[in-house]
Amino acid sequence: MKLNLTIFLQIVIVALGIVVLTAMLWEPHLEGRNAHSTFFEIYFKDPFLAYAYVSSLAFFIALYQTFKVLEYVRQNKTYSPTAIKALRTIKYCALTLVVLILGAEGYLFIAIRGKDDIAGGAALGLFMIFGSAIIAAVAAVFERTLQNTVNIKFKTN
Repeated sequence: MKLNLTIFLQIVIVALGIVVLTAMLWEPHLEGRNAHSTFFEIYFKDPFLAYAYVSSLAFFIALYQTFKVLEYVRQNKTYSPTAIKALRTIKYCALTLVVLILGAEGYLFIAIRGKDDIAGGAALGLFMIFGSAIIAAVAAVFERTLQNTVNIKFKTN
């Protein structure tokens, strides 16, 4: 059962990564100010879009580390230092995302406010901050629990 569940979750992680990457590449073409822009204008003249793409690296690193944690679970290496390190990386990536999204929110409120409607973008940013904070907290709890288990395991041996 554990084998099938971890494989299913790994497939979900890969599908999530593909969907997010596709949406990130496709959405700028639909945006109002980029509707009739050229490829170059969309991707190379928008500093906010460049910031979003660079910031998304933390998300994709966290997805990859999640995939690795599931692989460790499948190989019965859940209580290993590599699994703890992967959870720590997930936690740091989630915290990095919180900071980077706060920076994007600041940009929206300082540079864009008054020129365009930012309500949707601001709300989406707040949801992403909330989600990233929850992921960071859960990863921290799992990391601490695994670390305590590994410490107890090595003390008794």
